[in-house]
Amino acid sequence: MARLLEPIRLRVAASALGPFAHAPYPLDSTLEHDGDAGLFGPGAVSWHVIADPAAFVGGIRGLLIQAAHPEVVAGVGDHSRYRDDPLGRLSRTSAYITATTFGARPEVEAAVAQVERIHRRVKGVSSRGIEYDASTPSYAAWVHNVLTDSFLTAHQMFGGRRLTIEEMDRFVVEQTRVGALLGADPMPETANDLRRWIEAHPDIEASHEMEDAVRFLTDPPLDPTTKAGYKVLMEAAAATIPLRIRDILGIGKTRLAIPVGRAAVGALRWALGYSPSWELALRRSGAPVPEGMFKRLIPSAGV
Repeated sequence: MARLLEPIRLRVAASALGPFAHAPYPLDSTLEHDGDAGLFGPGAVSWHVIADPAAFVGGIRGLLIQAAHPEVVAGVGDHSRYRDDPLGRLSRTSAYITATTFGARPEVEAAVAQVERIHRRVKGVSSRGIEYDASTPSYAAWVHNVLTDSFLTAHQMFGGRRLTIEEMDRFVVEQTRVGALLGADPMPETANDLRRWIEAHPDIEASHEMEDAVRFLTDPPLDPTTKAGYKVLMEAAAATIPLRIRDILGIGKTRLAIPVGRAAVGALRWALGYSPSWELALRRSGAPVPEGMFKRLIPSAGV
């Protein structure tokens, strides 16, 4: 049976990964940094959470919620090429997360330096007349905290196993190491405090830039097969967004979004296994590699 299902598994994997293949893989040289544990190291909750296919839902959720902040989304709308090169931007964002999560220290530093270079140019005025600068700690905190909460929420709802409260808090604290590199402030250090900070944030409201971003995120320019799968994950992501923020974004909650999303993520876990970047990080740091968790070939890294 496994041999009969293998062509199907490969097609599902190719369809899921295709949109992320539009930027260089960031860990090509990671095994040259022998013994480097990166920001987190073996045993980190972050490696487990972000390697799980539920992170696809978390990434979509994060982009949706981030759009509710008028200054943050104005910076994206005014300075990003996401409309002209959506898959390129998606791939570069994915590469940044991969590098900071699983990379050796030099790879983390290179990824952060690249973002800082971009942020120095991201300045302007939002549609409500407030000046923005992507390097502002509070704006960096909104982007960082929303992404952290989104990965965590998606994992708890759709991941391979639910985290304990202690593990959830460990994940949040681990992720503050990434936020600190970009000057994000404030950064709550427990899952509950993080969720409350986002839900009650005083600066979020609807904007024209938000409407453009939400329209794009709910109907991106993907081929029909990929878009069908994406829509399932997007509706699953939307269903986990707090009501206040969903109302600001103007998106609804589909009745069966959660169970259908669980089935879809389960199918992705069957097809993809966990991220091979986690396997690379384990090898580089000298940690044992669990059997049966990794189904994809390591992208490169000279092996």
